[in-house]
Amino acid sequence: MKTLLVSACALIDKAGAVLLAQRPEGKSMAGLWEFPGGKVEPGETPEACLVRELEEELALTVGEQDLEPFTFASHRYESFHLLMPLYLCRAWSGTLSAQEGQALVWVKPAEMNDYPMPPADEPLIAQLIARLR
Repeated sequence: MKTLLVSACALIDKAGAVLLAQRPEGKSMAGLWEFPGGKVEPGETPEACLVRELEEELALTVGEQDLEPFTFASHRYESFHLLMPLYLCRAWSGTLSAQEGQALVWVKPAEMNDYPMPPADEPLIAQLIARLR
C-alpha cells in the first residue's frame, strides 16, 4: 500500500478561529471540510509544501518560520495510507481568496465538529480545541 505524504495547516486568526476549506466537486471526498494544504512533492519539505500550497490555493504568503509543527494524522484509507503533519500558523500576508473556487469558513475550534471532515482529520479536532482554549 502506498503512503501519501500531505502537509496541512491550521490558519488561526486573531479571534482564535481556524480556516477550513471545503473540498470541491469532482475531487475525492467532495463536500467535506479540511485544513488547507496539499501533497508534498518529491524533494520538497512539508513546510515548503505549505508555503507553495497556501499561495496557490488561498493567495496567502506564509514564511516557513511562521509554521509551528503541531501534530500529525496517520490514517489508512482503502487504497493508500495518509501521513499528514499539521502545522499552526498565525501570521501571513495577502488577502484571502479561494483560488480553486472552494468554499472557505472561519470556525471557532469548539464548532469544528459541526463541519464534516475526512476521517484522517477528525482526530485532530480535539487536539486543536484543547490547544486553542
